[in-house]
Amino acid sequence: MADEEKTLIEILEEFAAIDIAKYINFVHSPKSGAIATFSGTTRDTFGGKTVVELRYEAYIPMAIRQIKSICLSARSSWSLDSMAVAHRLGPVPVGQTSVFIAVSAIHRVDALDACKYLIDEIKASVPIWKKEVYSNGEVWKENSEFLERRSEFGTLQDHGSGCCRVKVKVEEQNSKSCCGNKVNMGVDGAAEHSGTENGEIEQNG
Repeated sequence: MADEEKTLIEILEEFAAIDIAKYINFVHSPKSGAIATFSGTTRDTFGGKTVVELRYEAYIPMAIRQIKSICLSARSSWSLDSMAVAHRLGPVPVGQTSVFIAVSAIHRVDALDACKYLIDEIKASVPIWKKEVYSNGEVWKENSEFLERRSEFGTLQDHGSGCCRVKVKVEEQNSKSCCGNKVNMGVDGAAEHSGTENGEIEQNG
């Protein structure tokens, strides 16, 4: 079976739950002694805020192309049998899975290392965007892996108040306001993340 036939990549539409058993069955093979999996789920708190759900958007054609490239890179680095990657779009309530990865290999080290590589690279480079919805507001969040990857380029991407970068912040609204908390979009500088302290970049999901 060609490598392309042994790799399953799916970006699921809104409200479509991830069928974990489907992807484990896809990578299962008599010749593989190990199946490593990763399940990214929505937790109920972040930075002292109560999380209601995560919401995901994506540029699907590019996301799929990028995930395929990451999978090919994994095959060039480890001896792998099959891989499956699934990512939900739309709202993902607390306790539900937003991203699932399964990797099979003859040896567990290859499967485990490749699985970690896949999720790290997906978080760092695939055009899938996440909004955290709290009980008292919401904000778009950048993955810690993306922030670390961007920092590797230093001033190549840091142009101060350039015209092409998006600034996101949560503003607390008056309790009598009809709209509650909102996300304001600007264009001057990097994203500002509400709920993070002392440079914290830990992510939900």
